[in-house]
Amino acid sequence: MNAVDRISKAFQSAEEIPIDDSSKMILMSDVHRGDGSWADDFSGNENLYFAALTHYYKEQYTYIELGDGDELWKYKNMSDIVPVHKDTFSFLQKFYNEGRLYFIYGNHDMVKSNDHFVQKCFNRYYDAEEKRHVPLFENVKFHEGLVLRYKDSDRKIFLIHGHQGSMLDYTFWGLRRFLVRYVWKKLELFGFKDPTSTAKNYHKKDSIEQNLTEWVNQEKHMLIAGHTHRPMFPDAGKPLYFNDGSCVHPRSITGIEIAEGNITLVKWNIKTKDNGTLYIGREVLAGPRDLKEYL
Repeated sequence: MNAVDRISKAFQSAEEIPIDDSSKMILMSDVHRGDGSWADDFSGNENLYFAALTHYYKEQYTYIELGDGDELWKYKNMSDIVPVHKDTFSFLQKFYNEGRLYFIYGNHDMVKSNDHFVQKCFNRYYDAEEKRHVPLFENVKFHEGLVLRYKDSDRKIFLIHGHQGSMLDYTFWGLRRFLVRYVWKKLELFGFKDPTSTAKNYHKKDSIEQNLTEWVNQEKHMLIAGHTHRPMFPDAGKPLYFNDGSCVHPRSITGIEIAEGNITLVKWNIKTKDNGTLYIGREVLAGPRDLKEYL
């Protein structure tokens, strides 16, 4: 099965979410929540992420995570991750309890495709402070892909992580996980970088993006992915492949907003006021553009 076929397979089985011009959604991916150790790439940006979540929660957005939300290659257990980032998970739980949260799994958290793993690790977790198991995302479902479909029309936006564009990341993810967990994680201490990492290998990024774009050109649907960590926001008339970037950029996080009929690529980072005060702010990188220009 080639990359286009893998993407099509995920598209055909994807659950549809009805939307209209009043819908408000924030798409983020590649959060890579870890255990708080030196190897936790998310820790340095957690305050940025929390500030963004606060904004989107207050503004009544639905949060959709496009895969690799948790770093389950470097770390084996969610029980090592949830307690460290308890405040973040508690905030995500507020979205979930109000029906405003959807999860897609990626290659780094592919184990979320296993219902037994999800039931064991996400229905509840052990709170050491309260000394008991407490609810987290009861009966949550993780998806390979989701389709945003405009009500009463055939206009669709396909949401996917994007690892389907790589045979190495899709089929051999178990081997990749073994190498990251037991080889590259240790070698990073000495400055070595994993040469197979999509986030760090520009040739691999290009190859995956070509495969995702090929699917867009063949199927004529708009596609939004993560995985490469490289934000993409094409002009109208170009192939409709978008990418929300990641939450582990140096000192910034990026995402794609779909709100009130528009699409916007945004960045959250630390800014400075004239008096020298630091604050976390939102910055528009591209857009907003009317979705009707694309669909």
